[in-house]
Amino acid sequence: MPDSTHSSAATLRPATLADVPRILGFIRELAVYEQLEHQVVATESLLAEQLFGPRPAAEVIIAEVNGAAVGFALFFHNFSTFLGRPGLFLEDLYVQPHVRGLGVGKALLRHLAGLAVARGCGRMDWNVLDCNAPAVGFYRKLGADVLPDWRTCRVTGDALKALAGSS
Repeated sequence: MPDSTHSSAATLRPATLADVPRILGFIRELAVYEQLEHQVVATESLLAEQLFGPRPAAEVIIAEVNGAAVGFALFFHNFSTFLGRPGLFLEDLYVQPHVRGLGVGKALLRHLAGLAVARGCGRMDWNVLDCNAPAVGFYRKLGADVLPDWRTCRVTGDALKALAGSS
């Protein structure tokens, strides 16, 4: 895949270390939108280490309109045992409100789908909150199945340490 993709509204490019403050800003904006800002504990130094350190845990694509960063997609690879192939998991997709409807989100998803195909992935997955009806409708319009039978399970904090046996 080329390093940048152009849509009628957006230019897409891989994030760099210099983008970390903007990425954290987008994460905070997304959290406010989802009414989950109290859960954001990420810092610039944590993101720099996890995205650009010796063993990057995820990748980020930045969307720009007229040279200004207006959105991002953060993703990583997982693995499907059923398919015997890697998958691409979209952790976060965010486009600032003032440019929604210009095709930026669609461009980001198409770019990620292209990366998934180019990297031999068997599927692309992400989560969406039930209460985010505009996003659910947007994803369905692009051909995504919203799976009714699957629920996300999560263990964090003290519960994670207890499960690990190191409470």
